[in-house]
Amino acid sequence: MVKVNNLTKKYGKLTACDNINLTINSGEIAILLGPNGAGKSTLIKSICGLLRFSGTVTIDGFDNRSIEAKRILGYVPEFPTPYPMLTVEEHLEFIAKAYRLREWKEKADNLIKRFDLDDKRNKLGKELSKGMQQKVSVCCALLPDPKLVILDEPLVGLDPHGIRELKNIIDELREEGKALLVSTHIIDSIEENWDVTFIMNKGRFAREVKRKDNIDENLEDVYFSIIDKEAQKARRMKQG
Repeated sequence: MVKVNNLTKKYGKLTACDNINLTINSGEIAILLGPNGAGKSTLIKSICGLLRFSGTVTIDGFDNRSIEAKRILGYVPEFPTPYPMLTVEEHLEFIAKAYRLREWKEKADNLIKRFDLDDKRNKLGKELSKGMQQKVSVCCALLPDPKLVILDEPLVGLDPHGIRELKNIIDELREEGKALLVSTHIIDSIEENWDVTFIMNKGRFAREVKRKDNIDENLEDVYFSIIDKEAQKARRMKQG
């Protein structure tokens, strides 16, 4: 479903992503795990076609910047940016018109109710809290029934009900054969259900962990063993 080959993204002299390769198959939950500043959001924005980079990214065989790829991609950014003068309901109507969806209202209503936004339908984007903005962003991403869903720190700002519903939806999407990429730095938020985890640090993948091959390993222990080891190495190099 998603293939990333030799992706490198630089900001001047800073290399935010350094020769990244990854594959995510249909029906897989892939986790992008790493500390703040590891390059996770840059990688996600590159995959979504929002940044220029060297290398290639294909989504279901299509170049990630093509219309065909964008039609099957659902993206939830780290910082939601709703339209300030559109209501919650109008956001979903806008997405439906942009994607030329038919018979979308029932699904939109279901998403609104699942995320406890039923009484917020007529609230403007500028009136919504951070958590409600995040919920609207998720609803808009899921409405077109994408084959690939990318979520950047999706649980930040959500209330317990929203967290539970989003986790349930992620599991449901996986069962439907969708490919999912979830970026986070909060390990316990994704400990229950994942297929492959890419541990990222300083713009590179430090390790790829497959659940089926590492069922006896605790993801938190694996993560900190890698991050702490690299931190110690960096300190030694700095000290000479």
